[in-house]
Amino acid sequence: MRRGIAKVGEPNNISPYSIEPSIHPTLRRKQRRLVRDNPGVLPAIVKGTNLAINECQHQFRNRRWNCSTRNFLKGKNLFGKIVDRGCRETAFLYAITSAAITHTIARACSEGTIDTCTCDYSHQTRSPKTNLQSVSVSGVRDWEWGGCSDNIGFGFKFSRDFVDTGERGRNLREKMNLHNNEAGRAHVQSEMRQECKCHGMSGSCTVKTCWMRLANFRVIGDNLKDRFDGASRVMVGNSVRSSNNINNGNKVINGDSNSININNNGHEIKTVNVPFNVISSNSIPRNSMKSKGRSNKKNHRYNFQLKPYIPDHKPPSIRDLVYLEPSPGFCEKNPRQGIQGTHGRQCNDTSIGVDGCDLMCCGRGYRTEEIIVTEKCACTFHWCCEVKCKNCRTKKIIHRCL
Repeated sequence: MRRGIAKVGEPNNISPYSIEPSIHPTLRRKQRRLVRDNPGVLPAIVKGTNLAINECQHQFRNRRWNCSTRNFLKGKNLFGKIVDRGCRETAFLYAITSAAITHTIARACSEGTIDTCTCDYSHQTRSPKTNLQSVSVSGVRDWEWGGCSDNIGFGFKFSRDFVDTGERGRNLREKMNLHNNEAGRAHVQSEMRQECKCHGMSGSCTVKTCWMRLANFRVIGDNLKDRFDGASRVMVGNSVRSSNNINNGNKVINGDSNSININNNGHEIKTVNVPFNVISSNSIPRNSMKSKGRSNKKNHRYNFQLKPYIPDHKPPSIRDLVYLEPSPGFCEKNPRQGIQGTHGRQCNDTSIGVDGCDLMCCGRGYRTEEIIVTEKCACTFHWCCEVKCKNCRTKKIIHRCL
């Protein structure tokens, strides 16, 4: 799984201004070309990788598997051998990594740190009738598109090209990877929100200028964690995914109930629910676009529908996470499978949830310790401009698994 991305995310390579040249050999040829052709993109990839790691560890901080990146050899897969298994945890890792790369690339475009992309101005060229939220409502002041929208179109396409390198959908495992990568990107795209700024005399809001902004990545992480809890076990099917079909020259982008249909002239002909859910070719530099024929051939790898392992269950949607096999127990350390175990993990003796000592410690029991913790306390503000705190020593009771 993404050996190159895992290498970029190692602690030694966190700083985007001092990236080791040794990263480049760990990338595939296509990934190196994308980095070379898009100056400024590598720091955003580094940021996205670390964003994915931090979010994964936050979401699973109270689970037996806590997204550990410890004790793995430099240059090897960052998350260990767990990604060799087609389980739920692997599904989440693929989705959160794809989502984070999409998020940081789209934001970097609007911040002007990537030479080949800018803010997304594509929606500003649409007529007012095509904007879902431009319908006049009594008592609401008019507004117009402006500002600098995060370039989700470039971020989505770059993530597909970079993260999905090597995943051709030739077998069930590759289809699982592609599906979960798309799920991560779909959540980033669907959570974009409109932000506005008022203009007028004396602070009045005579006119509002609005743009599209990415959601905080914690929102994406929370959504993907919910999908992890309800992930679908799948097997391969012969049907194609309707969201990628080309019907009468109209392309449907994204699945579920949130979709936008685009005809061959680039005009919207139908919109549902999501006010901004299009990967517009106007938001991607022309020199980075493939020819239409090659692009259709390349995107054909996403044109599949996985079948649920249990026939009575509904097929997974584009935002659902999918897996192939049950997760291991994660109770005992197993270096061959990259499992750290839960010995010594901190637990909550009053909880009946997954963070409780009964479940976290897998029935082995736990020990109670009293520790002394030094914390900042009694903080006061001093003019100007300093905050002074005292160091307070407090006793805390913690519980650790045997």
